[in-house]
Amino acid sequence: MRTRSISTATALAVLFSSAVLSVAAAGSASAASAVVTSPGGIVADGALKRVFVGDSSTGKILAADYSGALVDSVSGISGVSDLAVSDDGATLYAAAGGSHEIVALDAATLDIKARYAVATDTGPRYVAFAGGKAWFSYGDQWSGNLGSVDPAVDPVSGTDAVALGQLPAEAMIHDPALLDTDPSAPGLLAVGQTGISTDSMAVVDVSGTTAQLLAYYWGDYTLNSGIGDIDLVPGAPQVLINGAQRDAYADGKFSAAGAYPSGQKADVAANGLVAQVTGAKVAVYRPDTTQPLRTYATSTSGTADLAWAPDSSRIFALVGTSGGYTLKALTDPTLNVPSLTANAPSTATRGKQLTVTGKLSATVPLPSGVKLQVTRTDLESPGGKALPAVTVKADGSYTFTDTPSVGGTVTYKVAYAGDAAHTAVSASDKVAVSRAKPALTLDKNGKVYNYGTDVAFTAHLGSTYKNRSVEIWANPFGSDKPNKLVKTGKVNSSGNIGAWVDMTRDTEITAVFKGDARYAPRTVKSTAYARVKVSTAVSKHYKTAKIGSTSYYWFHKSTDPLLTTTMTYYKGRQQRFDLQVYSGGKWYSADSEYFTLGTSGKSAVYLEAPGRSGIKARMRSVYVNGSSGDNVNTTTYGSWKYLYFSN
Repeated sequence: MRTRSISTATALAVLFSSAVLSVAAAGSASAASAVVTSPGGIVADGALKRVFVGDSSTGKILAADYSGALVDSVSGISGVSDLAVSDDGATLYAAAGGSHEIVALDAATLDIKARYAVATDTGPRYVAFAGGKAWFSYGDQWSGNLGSVDPAVDPVSGTDAVALGQLPAEAMIHDPALLDTDPSAPGLLAVGQTGISTDSMAVVDVSGTTAQLLAYYWGDYTLNSGIGDIDLVPGAPQVLINGAQRDAYADGKFSAAGAYPSGQKADVAANGLVAQVTGAKVAVYRPDTTQPLRTYATSTSGTADLAWAPDSSRIFALVGTSGGYTLKALTDPTLNVPSLTANAPSTATRGKQLTVTGKLSATVPLPSGVKLQVTRTDLESPGGKALPAVTVKADGSYTFTDTPSVGGTVTYKVAYAGDAAHTAVSASDKVAVSRAKPALTLDKNGKVYNYGTDVAFTAHLGSTYKNRSVEIWANPFGSDKPNKLVKTGKVNSSGNIGAWVDMTRDTEITAVFKGDARYAPRTVKSTAYARVKVSTAVSKHYKTAKIGSTSYYWFHKSTDPLLTTTMTYYKGRQQRFDLQVYSGGKWYSADSEYFTLGTSGKSAVYLEAPGRSGIKARMRSVYVNGSSGDNVNTTTYGSWKYLYFSN
């Protein structure tokens, strides 16, 4: 046999490199949340630090860690409706109504350990673990009962591990009953049910060979007005109904023993804390109190179910979301959340004193002499500047003054660091502190330039505090050209800064001063205009010659002149063709018509020959802002072209 070895150094290197790779991989991906469509039970396993959630519509059980992140799942648990964990945390029990089974799973791996057939077509519905057995409820609207699974029974012994009809004969229930257990009283089982015209509940001792009835109630909604949830109360002979009504049991009977503010359902922690669902909130109460210790806003869709961690460190809630119900971990349940307000004036004058007021309050009394940390954030202290701490008065109110030396938005933040019974909390308010209006001008507004002219625009900035920078932006007309920063920088000693702009279109020029601690931001605009480039070529003439001082293109009387205009192109642009005829010493307009430019910017127009001699005519091409199909340039007139028709 050949022996292989690896040195200690090599082994450690391999181990550490693997660990590093694992951590990097875990950090690069976000953990998925546990989400179910139709909640089918929730239970926390303190031994494994796991939370199990059933999904009745998919037949799945999901396992999550204590942060609510999904770590494992198993399918094939048909119609799972409730879950329970054994006292040692090693086995997970699921009520699978779809297959009429109690399914036992390895809590660490979710491997199925056993399937226990329940010989009834009306269950199982709810499941709980007490007295070393998994107890389940079954039945219909006319009758219901309890069954149990004894995991200690050897499957090869021939003895059935499943026993039905375990409810003591003195008690009667309809429908599959709600079940609950208390780890501090491992042999007790609470049973609760709402029937057609009555509700019933019981506390049963299941620690022995047969179940013994300790207390029983059969009523017409006079004690509880219906039972939709039942919990055993640790350390007291009581049950909590619907998350609100406390009912004590003694001498075999139930009686009202107080109430929490109205709720819908609850779970009671091992230390007696009550986590109560009411609409979109989960509230935590200390035993027999009416003021919540802490309140969590969960979801507008409400919370379907919840369960305490066995160590009472957190609450696991199935919160309604768009994708169904998501498992959320609600932490620090014993820390009360104070309410803190901050009220500052909406406006203030720079250099003048202002007053900030507010109040700190809590449903759990705060220590006396609480101090609040105060921070001011402004343009000169964007990271915040600490101001003297302020002491809260006995009634929870506080007040302080400050004189802001900086204008703009000033934020005052007050913060309480928290204590052994309260979370940290903060509040803030904003003040618009006045700033002076700076002088800022921009030249050349309304000026018109030929196409392609490079124009220098100059902005002038007056007195400011610290900021001497100005931005100059050029926004050409037309949606196809974006606003562009053409210059940014500090003004010169005269307060000026200039930028060159190539004027190919009408352009809005903007000068921007972003303000400083004492002078407000300011923006000024200047609009300059650019003509189009336009020219017309004449052809088909036989000569050029002057008539008087004007040069004419000469045509035979039967020749059609070809007039080709070249104009700066823009999508959809047209040139206006103007024609005039000379008569009696004056020029008269004969026609004006628009012709579309080709993508090359050209438009060729034939002018019909007059057929007689001695005619003088002239034409020009014109871009008309708005009428030529767009408005990105200013109206531009081409030069006249003179035509003479001879024999």
